[in-house]
Amino acid sequence: MIDEYSVLGVILARGGSKGLPRKNIRQLGGKPLIGWTIEAGQGSECIDRLILSSDNEEIIRIAERNGCEVPFQRPDELAQDETKSIDALLHAVDQVPFHDYVVLLQPTSPLRTARDIDDTVAMCHEMGAPSCVTLVETSKPPEWMYTLGEGNRVKKVVKRNGTVHRRQDAETTYVVNGSVYVGRMDWVKKKCSFVSDNTVGKVMPRKRSIDIDNMMDLRIAECILNYGE
Repeated sequence: MIDEYSVLGVILARGGSKGLPRKNIRQLGGKPLIGWTIEAGQGSECIDRLILSSDNEEIIRIAERNGCEVPFQRPDELAQDETKSIDALLHAVDQVPFHDYVVLLQPTSPLRTARDIDDTVAMCHEMGAPSCVTLVETSKPPEWMYTLGEGNRVKKVVKRNGTVHRRQDAETTYVVNGSVYVGRMDWVKKKCSFVSDNTVGKVMPRKRSIDIDNMMDLRIAECILNYGE
């Protein structure tokens, strides 16, 4: 809880993964990938109840062995490639009693800590924001980014007066790193999103912002665990 407000933690982990088969239960540092997120959620001082939403029986068994509550099995229609995470989340929160805040934790962010979770919840609550998401600073300024148009002609993503030649001359920019999403339950249900113009951002270091999507990401995470960033 935080100031008498209840907090529900939800881990979304479907069985299908095209980029890295059986991704959520791949081994990382001697434990299944999902185990890192369960451990962080269990270590949070703010989360009152931590649940898993999954369609996959193997993931469910592993989660339960790691001490995570699995009060239901996700319907197959909410575990497809095109299924939006927010739809799976809204289904999950409707299966359990109401909480004031909901925290979405993705297994693909194994290096986020319990402190990262609690700091994000605290920022959301203390700033009176409807939601708070974790961010990481971009490695390159958007002024250096391009799309490819017809005939592979390059087009700037951001068009601004003047040219940025040095990274330190560019405005600092961030991207959502996928580690922690926090929102007031009623607001998230109404907006079907964690991000709006009133959302606040909690910046995390790059070494804890790895997002596992393929085998290379998994190897990078292993290197960070073994040798540091």
